[in-house]
Amino acid sequence: MSAEQKQQAMEATAAEAELEEHDEELEGEEEYAAGGHRFLLFTAMPGWLVSMVVHAVGLLILAILTIPDQVDRVKNIITAAPPMENVEEIEEFEEELLKPLDVDVNTDFLAEAVPMQMISSMVPEDVTQVAMSNDIDAAAIAVDLVDFSAETAPKSDLYKTIGSFSGSGLEGRGAAARGQMVAKYGGNEASEAAVAAALKWIAAVQVDDGGWNFDHRMGSPNPARMSDHPGNLNEARNGATAMALLPFLGAGQTHVEGTYRNNVKGGLAFLMNKMKRDGGLNEGGGSMYSHGLAAICLSEAFGMTKDRALQAPAQASLNFIAYAQDPIGGGWRYQPRQPGDTSVVGWMLMAMKSGHMAYLQVNPNTIRGAIKFLDSVQMNSGAYYGYTSPAQRPSTTSIGLLCRMYLGWNQDNQALADGVKYLAAQGPSKTDMYYNYYATQVMRQYEGEHWDNWNKQMRDFLVNSQVKDGPAKGSWYFPGGHGAERGGRLYNTSLATMILEVYYRHLPIYQKQATTEEFPL
Repeated sequence: MSAEQKQQAMEATAAEAELEEHDEELEGEEEYAAGGHRFLLFTAMPGWLVSMVVHAVGLLILAILTIPDQVDRVKNIITAAPPMENVEEIEEFEEELLKPLDVDVNTDFLAEAVPMQMISSMVPEDVTQVAMSNDIDAAAIAVDLVDFSAETAPKSDLYKTIGSFSGSGLEGRGAAARGQMVAKYGGNEASEAAVAAALKWIAAVQVDDGGWNFDHRMGSPNPARMSDHPGNLNEARNGATAMALLPFLGAGQTHVEGTYRNNVKGGLAFLMNKMKRDGGLNEGGGSMYSHGLAAICLSEAFGMTKDRALQAPAQASLNFIAYAQDPIGGGWRYQPRQPGDTSVVGWMLMAMKSGHMAYLQVNPNTIRGAIKFLDSVQMNSGAYYGYTSPAQRPSTTSIGLLCRMYLGWNQDNQALADGVKYLAAQGPSKTDMYYNYYATQVMRQYEGEHWDNWNKQMRDFLVNSQVKDGPAKGSWYFPGGHGAERGGRLYNTSLATMILEVYYRHLPIYQKQATTEEFPL
């Protein structure tokens, strides 16, 4: 390893340690021992089960050694994905897909990676038993570009699910439908003007290479770069780019339509070119946070445009999430297969839901593992959630409740009602946009009196606190919130903008079916 590589590794390790210290300080909890679950697994497993597994493996090896011509057949049996139950046959696209991204993006390497079907062997139905295998450090999963997806949305179905009133795939987040939803669900002209101003500032701080940097001063000089409070996560370029893209996508801006299509095109190309051979977009500083955010962007952009050029990278990013899941506890954290925390789990579940709504493949066992993690950090039957262990905290409770909504909980669930009541009593934060981002979505989807009260406070606070003039016009910065200093003005502006887009942003991808169509279990 060269001196430069050693230095980069040391910097990445230091960044991860700083992020972990920040998150643990926020939640006020100590990390539990990584080996705890594994110890319980082996001490609790009965001897007869161990014996059965050992004998089964022995017979399998014997079959491979003694029947060479059947090796391929045995491999197919091992790696075959579980059949999809209760899924109707969906017709192939009959119309021509939209013009792909006309930028220099290399995704040929994805064809060399392990096919999607391998996930079923690496994450078996009982996720706890994966500890008995030797694949903990195996290569991550990518995609097979020949037979890409078992489900491809036909025009009529995709338009109905991703779109909104008249059926266009872009109208759910486009001007026509957006105006109706803003008026119906609690937005107003001032909130929409704030979104427009924010998008203008975010576009102005885009870096020349098509991506973004949490230190918004980077790139060609312009007035917006003179804004104060830059972030210090310079190495988390993927995370910064994804956070900048999400507000554009939320407002119906894609790489094929909209005022900012060139900005979106540059950002998507940046992410696709940064994708590693295993489908990962994790990096120093942002780590798995960056990957989850980028996976949401790729999945949403594909779902909104049906651009085939985005399909392979989007699927690869979802497959990496399946690989990176903790095989014991079912969560995600800073590094692949590390015992999870609720914060990272929230982004991963949102990415998988986005992919599911875009007709990409999501492995059922990955969802089961996520549910197992949520069960391990909940209190009062799921009304409250902690960070890495059960607790009652506003930020992690908002994440946990939103995840439960994605996973099928409805308004009649008593734990959900109790959790919403708890968040309503806390009210919106004046500093922590991370908490506000999740809690606002929970309230919006739950609706009713709690949402009406929350929305008025949150909407008016953001409209009034947005910078009205100078280099930072259109942006926000709130010191003291989760990740505020590290992500800086770009991070705060992205979250605040998405909060003001809540009236229409989640209908195309989440809200229309989030509580009526569960993940494949």
